[in-house]
Amino acid sequence: MLRKVRNSMNQSQPKNPLHGVTLEQILNKLVDVHGWKSLSKQIEIRCFFNDPSVKSSLKFLRKTPWAREKVEQLYLETCQNTFVWPELKKDK
Repeated sequence: MLRKVRNSMNQSQPKNPLHGVTLEQILNKLVDVHGWKSLSKQIEIRCFFNDPSVKSSLKFLRKTPWAREKVEQLYLETCQNTFVWPELKKDK
């Protein structure tokens, strides 16, 4: 029974690029790539420019759907722009 539930969970959103990614992982990635200052300019949220922290930002984003959507959209744009194809080894 447990396997059926896990399999259905994995297949329930096969085309959702955010499936399996937590809000904390999204926020940490954005902070690593952009930094708090750039984030506060791209998404005008007080918790990004007034004494920013992951904890306070997560608390706000979990309660504010419009802000969470903007953060998720920026994450998707960031991931699309930072993807690098791995080097392929050429056989000689």
